[in-house]
Amino acid sequence: MMYDVIIVGGSFAGLAAAMQLVRAQRKVLVIDSNLPRNRFATASHGIFCLDGKTPAEIRKTALKQLLAYPTFEFWQDAVTAAEKQEDQFMVDTRQDMRAKAKRLILAFGITDKLPELAGLQKYWGKNVVHCPYCHGYELRNTALGVLATSELSMHQAAMIPDWGDTTLFTQGVYFPEPAFEIFLRGRNVNFEHSPVAAVNGNDEKMESVELADGRIISLGGLYVGPKIQITSPLVNQLGLSLSDAPLGKVVEVNELKESSVKGVYVAGDLSNPMQSGTLAIASGTMAGISTHQSLIFEGLGK
Repeated sequence: MMYDVIIVGGSFAGLAAAMQLVRAQRKVLVIDSNLPRNRFATASHGIFCLDGKTPAEIRKTALKQLLAYPTFEFWQDAVTAAEKQEDQFMVDTRQDMRAKAKRLILAFGITDKLPELAGLQKYWGKNVVHCPYCHGYELRNTALGVLATSELSMHQAAMIPDWGDTTLFTQGVYFPEPAFEIFLRGRNVNFEHSPVAAVNGNDEKMESVELADGRIISLGGLYVGPKIQITSPLVNQLGLSLSDAPLGKVVEVNELKESSVKGVYVAGDLSNPMQSGTLAIASGTMAGISTHQSLIFEGLGK
């Protein structure tokens, strides 16, 4: 069967793209392995009308609504290969399925690479987080830490005092410029230069960090800017161009979310320099609309 659009990735961005396309009566196949980047988060916050819902709840609701449209199809599977063949695209899956479409939308996530600190991964998505707009309110009015992972951590440290008393853990590596240090001190940011060696807590949440010099500092939340990695082989297989983002590489797209390869659109964290659930939904919506319009005007000017 020839689909109008295949969407690889069925979380916020992919399903938002699908909604635009099925409402335009296009045949859409979404293929998703159900391993989204947001699976570590206990709730999604700051998303209009969905504040506090878990990512899994949001995905389940979106899929239920999409399955009501007769032109929508969903496979729970992993795409292992994708290629462009003249004016169409073919994908192969781990379960030996194959599908073809006129357009391809990539909306799978990226991988967060956290600092290698004992205990850090255990609390990731609980009260070890990266986005104050997503999690800051729930951690408000507690002692908060920013674990420096790059120069961008200085910017993050400047933001966090709006939610609570803030300590910047420089790890003895990342230091602000003198003028910015004055600014941070004016924001009442404390500095700790002894490296964090471990993150401690109970089964539910992080409670403190242990420093290399043996001191224990109690915290209600710890902000970490992870490095991001594109781990899927599809980007290289399709020959997509990449661009630099604050935390790593993302796929380069234009304002309509089309990549460097005509007919391939990229949505969500895979192409967004700034990343959140709301921005993923907006990105997917744009990709869906743009893909639909490319199908309408395909032959114009040829």
